[in-house]
Amino acid sequence: MTAAAWAGRIATATPPDRERAVDGLRTIAMLGVVAGHWLVTGLTIGSGGDLHQASPLTGRPGLTPLTWALQTLGLFFFVSGYAAARGLGRARRRGVGAGSWLAGRARRLLTPVAVFLGMWLLVLTALRHAGAGRWTLHTAGTIALSPLWFVLVLALLLALTAPVLSAVGRFGAAAALLPLGALAAMDTLRYLLWPGMPGWPAYLNCVTAWLVPYTLGVAAARGRLAGPRSGRGLLLAGVTGGALLILAGYPASLVGVPGHGRSNLDPPSLLTAALSAAQIGLALLLWARLDRRLRRPGWWAVVAGLNLTAMTIFLWHQSALLGVAVFGRTLAGAPTGLIGPPDQAGWIAHRLLWLPAVAAALAALCLLFRRAEWRGR
Repeated sequence: MTAAAWAGRIATATPPDRERAVDGLRTIAMLGVVAGHWLVTGLTIGSGGDLHQASPLTGRPGLTPLTWALQTLGLFFFVSGYAAARGLGRARRRGVGAGSWLAGRARRLLTPVAVFLGMWLLVLTALRHAGAGRWTLHTAGTIALSPLWFVLVLALLLALTAPVLSAVGRFGAAAALLPLGALAAMDTLRYLLWPGMPGWPAYLNCVTAWLVPYTLGVAAARGRLAGPRSGRGLLLAGVTGGALLILAGYPASLVGVPGHGRSNLDPPSLLTAALSAAQIGLALLLWARLDRRLRRPGWWAVVAGLNLTAMTIFLWHQSALLGVAVFGRTLAGAPTGLIGPPDQAGWIAHRLLWLPAVAAALAALCLLFRRAEWRGR
C-alpha cells in the first residue's frame, strides 16, 4: 500500500466529528516532552565505571529558552482535560455513570503502565545479577521510570473530572482560579513566609499546578473558553505573569537544573502555570488553522498514528535513549552526545545527530509494546 493510499484510508475511517485540532495539540505536546527529555538528559561515567545523570543546562544557561518551548506538559494536561470532559459527557448521554467511565479510563492508563513496569523490573533485576553498580541501577531506574509521575497525576485529575465539570458549568473558565490560588498560596508560604518549611507539603502543587490547565481544557470542551479573544488574553497573562515571576526571583528554566536550589517543575511553581496559560492561549489562537491543516490526509495520518500510541511513546521514550546510549558505549566507549559531560563543546550538536537513532529505537519499542495500549482501550 502506498503512503497516499494509507493516508486516504485513515482519513476515510476517521469519524466526521473527530476534533482533529485536539489530537494535533496532543501530538505537539507529546513531541515537546520527548524532545525536551532527549536534549537535557546527559549521561556520564563516574570514577568507578557507574552511570550518572547530568544536564547540559547546568553549565549552559543560554539553553534556558529551549525549556520554554519544550516543556509542554501544561498543553498535555489541557488536552487531557478537554478529552476527559468530552468522554464523560458522551458516557453520561449513554447512561454510563462517572464511576464506570473512570474505571474504563483507569484501565486504559494502567494496562500499558503494568507492562512497562514489569519489563523494567526484569531489566533492573538482570542488570543487578550482571554486576551493575548501585549508581548505574539508580540512574537507569530514575531516568526510565521518571514518566510515571505524569500517569499518577493524570489519574488523580481524571478522578476530579466530574467536580471540575460542575465548577466549570457554574463559573466557566474562571473555575481555574481556585487551583491557581492554592498554587500561589503554597509558593507564597514556601518562598516568602516560611523559607525553611519541609519540602513535602509543596508537592501538593503537583495537583494544583496541573489542575489549572486541566480545568481550562474542561472549559474549552464545554464551550466556555474558545476563540482568538480568549487566546490573546491567556497568552498575554501567561507571558506577563511569567516575566514578572522571573524578575521576582523564580528560576528562568522551566525544568529542574541539577545543583540549583529551586525548581519550577519539582514541584511545579507559579511559573509553570504561567507557561501553561501562554501555551494554551497560543493553541486557541492557532486552533482553526491547525484544524484546517489536519484535514489534509497526509498530515492527519501522521497525527492519528502518533495518537494511537501516545502513552506507549510517553512511557518508553527515555528507555530508548538509555538503550542507544548503552549500545553506543559497547561499540565506541563513550560516544560524544550519548555519554560524556554535557558541557563539552559540540555536545548539543552531537546529541542532535544521535536523535534519529534514538527515534528508531523508540519506534521499535512501540512496535513491541503498542498492543498493551490498544488492549487497554
